[in-house]
Amino acid sequence: MQEKLSILSELIHLSKADNEMREDEMGFIKVIAEGLGVSDAELEQLYENPVAFDPGTTDGERILQFHRLVLLMNVDRNISDAEMNNVRQAGIKLGLNPMATNEVLKRMYDYPNNVIPPNELIAIFVKHHN
Repeated sequence: MQEKLSILSELIHLSKADNEMREDEMGFIKVIAEGLGVSDAELEQLYENPVAFDPGTTDGERILQFHRLVLLMNVDRNISDAEMNNVRQAGIKLGLNPMATNEVLKRMYDYPNNVIPPNELIAIFVKHHN
């Protein structure tokens, strides 16, 4: 459960990066919380009391979390420098290859609504795998 709360805390942190919590961002986070089996009450608590960062144990989990962050950043179609820096830093905290995360952040603009398809995202990480 700690890992799930950590994932949501990181998403909440990103949503606050531009000092403006939008309804569409909060809705996205709520959908992720529901998918993770986290109650509304637990989610609300995270807005005031985030849990410590837990990057997950597998590459797949860390890449999935990075993808969630990229998706959240693009929900409002307005990417601030603070959000972009936050996502880059999250990639580092997740232990992901910076060249891969930078390529994802560059290539997302090649797709409608900046939503890079999961298979493309995985291909980028495979290409840059140590």
